[in-house]
Amino acid sequence: QVQLRESGGGSVEAGGSLRLSCAASGNLEGARANCMGWFRQAPGKEREGIATVWTDDGSTYYADFAKGRFIISHDKSKKTVTLQMNSLKPEDTATYRCTAGRGAAGFCYGYWGQGTEVTVSR
Repeated sequence: QVQLRESGGGSVEAGGSLRLSCAASGNLEGARANCMGWFRQAPGKEREGIATVWTDDGSTYYADFAKGRFIISHDKSKKTVTLQMNSLKPEDTATYRCTAGRGAAGFCYGYWGQGTEVTVSR
């Protein structure tokens, strides 16, 4: 079993930055996980993928809205994934959840964290 715990959410003014972190515990190797990622869901909106990092080679994938503003990174030895969010906008307000799983492309699905809230004010 794999557990994920996010941290780093909070409130920030538009234009500011936040850094989200996610720590995985459990047997990622046994679960054959090869990716970690981030999703978000704003109130009244569908969940959307943000970014993925493949833990074998560090390659990344981003949603269009995240390119140039968000940076995903990971520490394989510590089983952590981070999301650096810059130039935040009010429309970035959402619950952010990290994931760990197995995939070849796109967003990373599998195990989910509980989420951390991000609020961006004007």
